[in-house]
Amino acid sequence: MRFRHLTIVAALAAIFPAATAVAAAAEPPEPAQKPWLDRSLGADERATLALQAMTQKEKLRWVFAYFGHDFAGKKKIAEALPQSAGYIPGTPRLGLPALFETDAGVGVASQSGPNVRERTALPSGLMTASSWDPKVAYAGGAMIGAEARASGFNVMLAGGVNLMRDPRNGRNFEYAGEDPLLAGVMVGQAIKGIESNHVISTLKHFALNDQETGRNELDARIDKAALRMSDLLAMELAFEQSGAGSVMCAYNRVNGPYSCENAYLLNDVLKRDWGFKGFVMSDWGAVHSTVAAANNGLDQQSGSEFDKSPYFAGALMEAVKTGAVPQSRLDDMVHRIVRTMFAKGLVDDPLKEGVAIDFDRNGAVSRATAEAGMVLLKNEGRALPLAAGLRTIAVIGGHADAGVLSGGGSSQVYPRGGMAVKGLKPDTWPGPVVYYPSSPLRAIQAQAPDARVVFDDGSDPARAARVAAQADVALVFANQWVGEANDAASLALPDGQDALVDAVAGANKRTVVVLQNGGPVAMPWLAKVPAVLEAWYPGTSGGEAIANVLFGKVNPSGHLPATFPASEQQLPRPKLDGDPKNPELQFAVDYHEGAAVGYKWFDLKGHKPLFPFGHGLSYTTFAYSGLAGQVKDGRLHVRFKVTNTGSVAGKDVPQVYVAPAGAKWEAPKRLAGWDKVALQPGESKDVEVTVEPRVLGMFDEASRTWRIARGKYKLVLAQDAAGTGASSVTVDVPAAVLDVRGKAQKR
Repeated sequence: MRFRHLTIVAALAAIFPAATAVAAAAEPPEPAQKPWLDRSLGADERATLALQAMTQKEKLRWVFAYFGHDFAGKKKIAEALPQSAGYIPGTPRLGLPALFETDAGVGVASQSGPNVRERTALPSGLMTASSWDPKVAYAGGAMIGAEARASGFNVMLAGGVNLMRDPRNGRNFEYAGEDPLLAGVMVGQAIKGIESNHVISTLKHFALNDQETGRNELDARIDKAALRMSDLLAMELAFEQSGAGSVMCAYNRVNGPYSCENAYLLNDVLKRDWGFKGFVMSDWGAVHSTVAAANNGLDQQSGSEFDKSPYFAGALMEAVKTGAVPQSRLDDMVHRIVRTMFAKGLVDDPLKEGVAIDFDRNGAVSRATAEAGMVLLKNEGRALPLAAGLRTIAVIGGHADAGVLSGGGSSQVYPRGGMAVKGLKPDTWPGPVVYYPSSPLRAIQAQAPDARVVFDDGSDPARAARVAAQADVALVFANQWVGEANDAASLALPDGQDALVDAVAGANKRTVVVLQNGGPVAMPWLAKVPAVLEAWYPGTSGGEAIANVLFGKVNPSGHLPATFPASEQQLPRPKLDGDPKNPELQFAVDYHEGAAVGYKWFDLKGHKPLFPFGHGLSYTTFAYSGLAGQVKDGRLHVRFKVTNTGSVAGKDVPQVYVAPAGAKWEAPKRLAGWDKVALQPGESKDVEVTVEPRVLGMFDEASRTWRIARGKYKLVLAQDAAGTGASSVTVDVPAAVLDVRGKAQKR
């Protein structure tokens, strides 16, 4: 969801009245029997029965949604929760509750204003993905879903799984990296956790919303088969993992048509091929028509105030009357919405008032996610963990005395206790810039009570260098703020922070850099510092989590879900397409790399990244042995042993990559599977990974099948995509044809 300046064509209430504007006497009587409330019936049957009892006016209400905040001079609809994302009136006489919508994927967000809703924030989606632990993703989703429900919401606009095609994308922090298998599994589990609370979650943004510059007008052009093997595969896997109740279509065009009126995406891929029975909602301001949008698969116009016209209000009513949109299509739209409400428990387990939120418990969930996802990028000379007995610790920059950074835009969760740093710019959309009041400085002081911990704000590199020179160790907090509708200008850290790190590192050889950022960044100072900790946007309890990792109370186990380029010149598009100063400019983005996203592109072109996909260090060491592969029951199984060869307990993420000897793929290899293994010193565990069959195939658009070529495939067991600590084995894989959903076709 996003803000932009639009003129509302006419007063919405005059065209399509809100629930309160309809006199009770005008409503049909409540039916004596309500068979659709029989819990023993299936969701489809219940939705059909409810639909049969609806009037045309009631049907039309379900497909038209309101924004939950004042906008463009219009007061919000009274029934919507204050400063919320959206509201759809229910049908009380049929026992069908209203839909109350909240952003987004890291917690219960709030529109800006004087009375923001203060809730628990998870770390960024990239942090969750960095954990490579589906259980962590599920737990985080379950926590924010519970807070959404306790806050009066039954729809959460979460589930972002757009692949990182460009590290400068301002919304990368909401997503889960560059690999379709990793992103699909991790986001799918997060959605599953959210929906465990009888809350509908979206899967978004469908599809190819992979940069913010010009997102409302750009045409994302890509070969359809390549799209199926990359961004769509990630979303397909996330849907299969979760059964997400709703899909949110994106702003941009895809191969011509807008995403929210794209028949190929919505009707052919989503509803036909994937068998999606839920409903498609638009992003806020992403609808451009009535007839084309309805007939091509959009089921609900969201945040209608953001669109140029209330397309699914009076215009849709007229289109159905004239037959331009068949009555059967309107019925299907409503059936999908109501069916999802039954399937996800919204009707049988309605929202309750006065539910308490255990903020301490939820803060612990957020902290555990951060601790599982922080990535130790570099650690020469055992600079970390920080040793006991340090006399002076310098903490420099990044507002580390006050709190930890978060990303901007519609996913912004406001912290309990208020913003830790005030007066920062931008203070309007996609701002404000929000720091959570979890101070790394205070957490570091608590872990080192006998040390002198001094803080310098980093505004003067020369002064910061003098402070660092007098300390045993210098901790530099370097931040990059990005947000929705706001791509990063470059991979460089903003505001002269590279010069700050360089100056501090020149004054103290024991300089540790802690990054808080929305995506990969360049590090021209990397050779001058012994240690770098990637903390992403670490959430509500981020300061404590950072301190726990720095001092070794927690052994870091995160691994990168995205490649860190050495420079923009290594990217498929060294310069971002479009003009950030001209958001209405129409242009095309040619995704010529196709399915070769991230590490696959780097492999294909022979580029050496700054840090490879999958990279992550530990305070202990691991070894692999016994690698073997076998095709059994039509699936490729990979077995191996992991041993903790160090002196402290830790968690490893062994990664299996697969490379065909004969078949030609978009790139030399693909991630085929992984596990996260906890081991005590000297302990070993046997691991088995079952490979997702679609990872072995190429998609054929003409037949809508996945085709696996017969031949030898090399299995590589490694610590990252660069092959660190790698061993390999070759297996024979038989030819196979899988249907569009990845199932073996019957011969």
